[in-house]
Amino acid sequence: MKVIITADHAGMTIRNEVKNLLDEMNIEYEDTGCSCEYSVDYPDYALPAAERVVNGEFDRGIFICGTGIGMSISANKVKGIRCALVSDVYSAKLTRQHNDSNVLAMGERVIGPGLAREIAKTWLETEFDGGRHANRLEKVASYENN
Repeated sequence: MKVIITADHAGMTIRNEVKNLLDEMNIEYEDTGCSCEYSVDYPDYALPAAERVVNGEFDRGIFICGTGIGMSISANKVKGIRCALVSDVYSAKLTRQHNDSNVLAMGERVIGPGLAREIAKTWLETEFDGGRHANRLEKVASYENN
């Protein structure tokens, strides 16, 4: 698995925690997040990273900002992205099992580094169940393609 991770100025602490996790899990990644403390615009980071997931350069993405909302909204504007904003481990598991999410969004001002780490680990380790869930995703993709 290859992961792209990105963050704006408000997601740098969690981004670093998730990068440590990816290192421990021996998962290849690229960090395209900002390295500044001044305010930047989350779409400038989310949109190019989401495009790189869709074009197959990365299998999945992890996007972090203050609440995760801006990153999630931006990523979901890219055709083919299924970004889930997650603040708990249960949702992290189900968004992979049922929705085959390919981008995880988290908010640093909402959750702490320890929980972010648990969420990311669960999300990375959980597989898509397929079956009836695949039928649902086909309906979403069909709508998206029209």
